[in-house]
Amino acid sequence: MLDLYSWPAPNGHKVQILVEELGIPYRLIPIDITRGAQREASYRAINPNARIPAIVDHAPVDGGAPLTVFESGAVMLYLADKEKRFIPADPRQRMEVLQWLFWQVGGLGPMMGQAQHFFRYAPSPVPYAIERYQNETRRLLKVFDQRLAGRDYLAGDYSIADMACFPWIRIHKLTGVALDDFAHVQAWYGRVRGRPAVGRGVDLLRDRWVDVSTSAEAKQNLFKVE
Repeated sequence: MLDLYSWPAPNGHKVQILVEELGIPYRLIPIDITRGAQREASYRAINPNARIPAIVDHAPVDGGAPLTVFESGAVMLYLADKEKRFIPADPRQRMEVLQWLFWQVGGLGPMMGQAQHFFRYAPSPVPYAIERYQNETRRLLKVFDQRLAGRDYLAGDYSIADMACFPWIRIHKLTGVALDDFAHVQAWYGRVRGRPAVGRGVDLLRDRWVDVSTSAEAKQNLFKVE
C-alpha cells in the first residue's frame, strides 16, 4: 500500500494523476494546507519542507522499511521507475522526459505560481511583480508551444513530464495569462484532459477545495512566513 499525502492544488494533482494512471493501490490522506496541516509535526516528519505532496511506500522494491519521498518531481520519478511505466528505459528517451519534468519543476510551476499569487492573492497590487511573472509565464508557454509543434506529447510518448505540466496549464486563467497564442499547448491540453485517469486524479479531493482569494484564514496559512 502507498500512502499519498496531498491536497487539491497543482502539485498535488500531478501525483494524484500518476497514481490513477498507474492503477496502483493507494491511500489518499488529505493535508489541508489552507488550515496549516502541512506544518504539523507528524507531517513534517514525512516532508520536512512542509509542502504537498509526499508519499510513504510500504512496499519498496528493496523489501526494507517503508520509504518516504517528498517533492512532486521526486515522487513522480520514484513511482514511474518503480512501476516501469511513463518513463522510458532507453537512456536518451529517458533524458528527454527528465529534462521536461525538471523544466516544469524548476520553471513552469514556480513562475505560474508567482504569477497566480500576485495576480490573484496579493493584498495590494504590485504592477512590477504581476508584469514580471506573467511575462515569464508567457515565455515558458512559448517554449512549451514550440516543443509541441509536430508532437502529441512533450517527450515522445505520454509520460510523467506531461502529467507534471498538465495541472499548471489547467489553472492558467488564475495567472491572468490566456492560451490564445499557444495553439499546440491547447491541443495538447485537450489530449491529456481526455484521458480518464487524468479526470479521476483531478477529481480527487475536489469537494475539499477552498478559494484562497476569499478566505483570510487560508491566505494566512498558505503565505505566512515561518
